[in-house]
Amino acid sequence: MNSVYSHARETYAEWGVDTESALAVLARIPLSVHCWQGDDLTGFENLGSTLDGGLAVTGRHPGKPRTPDELRADIELAFSLSPGPHRLSLHACYVDPRPVRADRDAYTADLFRSWIDWARARRIGLDFNPTFFSHPRAAEGLTLTHPDRATRRFWIDHGIACRRIGAEFGRQLGTACVTNVWIPDGSKDLPADRKAPRERLAESLDAIFAEPLDPRHSLDAVESKLFGLGSESYVAGSHEFYLGYAITRRKLYTLDAGHFHPTENLGDKISAILAFVPGLLLHVSRGVRWDSDHVPLFDDATRGLLEEVVRGGFLDRTHLGLDFFDGSINRIAAWVIGARAARKALLSALLEPRAKLQTAEQAGDFTTRLAWMEEAKTLPFAAVWDEFCLRQDAPAGASWLPPVKEYEKRILAQRR
Repeated sequence: MNSVYSHARETYAEWGVDTESALAVLARIPLSVHCWQGDDLTGFENLGSTLDGGLAVTGRHPGKPRTPDELRADIELAFSLSPGPHRLSLHACYVDPRPVRADRDAYTADLFRSWIDWARARRIGLDFNPTFFSHPRAAEGLTLTHPDRATRRFWIDHGIACRRIGAEFGRQLGTACVTNVWIPDGSKDLPADRKAPRERLAESLDAIFAEPLDPRHSLDAVESKLFGLGSESYVAGSHEFYLGYAITRRKLYTLDAGHFHPTENLGDKISAILAFVPGLLLHVSRGVRWDSDHVPLFDDATRGLLEEVVRGGFLDRTHLGLDFFDGSINRIAAWVIGARAARKALLSALLEPRAKLQTAEQAGDFTTRLAWMEEAKTLPFAAVWDEFCLRQDAPAGASWLPPVKEYEKRILAQRR
C-alpha cells in the first residue's frame, strides 16, 4: 500500500468512510460498455449503410474498424485501460458471421456466435439492443407505431427475436442479459393524433414481451427519449409513456443521461422511479444542448446520478451502461474517457460521508449538512482512484493515453 493512499485512507476514516470497503464494492460492479462507439453505430449487416432513425454521428477520425475482429481488438484495448469488471452491450446490427442471409425479424443467436465465444473467453456478460433503425422498413422513421400492420409485425418479430437472442446470451454466459428496447418513432412537426401511435406502441410491446423468459438469463428494459432528428415535435416513446409501461408491466426502466431536457436533474428521478419499477438501466452519457450523446465526464451531472444510486441503496437494482458515440476524436479514447468517468463517479459516491450527512440532516442541522457536503469535495479522492486502477492492473492518472496514441499510429493509421 503506497503512502499517498495510506494518507487518503486515514483522512477518509476521520470522516467515517472506509476506503477499502468502497474499493471492494467498486471492484464487483460491472460496467456495460457499448460496442457502437467503436464504429459510429454502423454495424456489419451492410457495410457502408447510412445511419438513420434520428441518430447522427459527427466526425471522421481515422481508424474506424471495418470488421468484427477489428472492432473487438479496439474494445479489448479500451477494456485494458479502464479499471473494473466489464460487460459488452451489442446492437442487433452487429451480426457476425457475414453475409447475413436472414432479415432482422428472423435473427438468431447463431448470427452472434463469434461474440458469444469472445465474451466467454473473457468471462464477461453480454447485453443486447434491437436495432429499430437503419433499415429499409424503417425509412419513414416509424417501426412499432407504424400504421401499416405488416410493417409493425416485422418490427414486433424483430423484438421477439432479439429477446430470444438475449436469453441465449444469458444462458450460455451464465449472467442475465439486459435487452433494451428503444425506437425512434415520432413526428417532425405537430401531430394531429398523439394517441393512436402510443396505443399501437403499447400493443406492439405487449406482443414482444408476451413470451415469458427465464429472468436468470434475460431481463427486459424500455428506454424513453425527449426528441430526435425527424421527431422534434413528438416522440411516441416519451418518458411518461415508458414510465407508465414499465410500472404496469414490471420492466426495467432505462434512464439515458442524454434523453432529457438539459435543465432536468436526472438523479432526482431515481428514487421516485424505483419506488414503482423493479430496476433501472442507467445509460451514462452527456447531452449538450440536445441529445448529442457526448462522451461523459467526471462532472456534476454524472456524479449526481451515481450519488443517488448509492445514497438510496439501489446498486443491486441498477444496471450500469454507457451510451454515446463521437467520431470526432479517437474512438478508443472516447470509450476510455467515458468508462473511467462513470467509474470515478461511482467511486466518488461510495466515498461520500453519507453517515455524517444523514446524521446532520436527521437532526435538522442543514447548515452542517451543506458545509460537510462542500468540504467533502476536497477529500483526497484521486489517491483512492489511483489505488483502484493499480489494483485492477489498469493505468493510473493520464498514463492510459500513450498506449492509445501508439495503437493509433501502429494499427488505426493502417485502416483505410
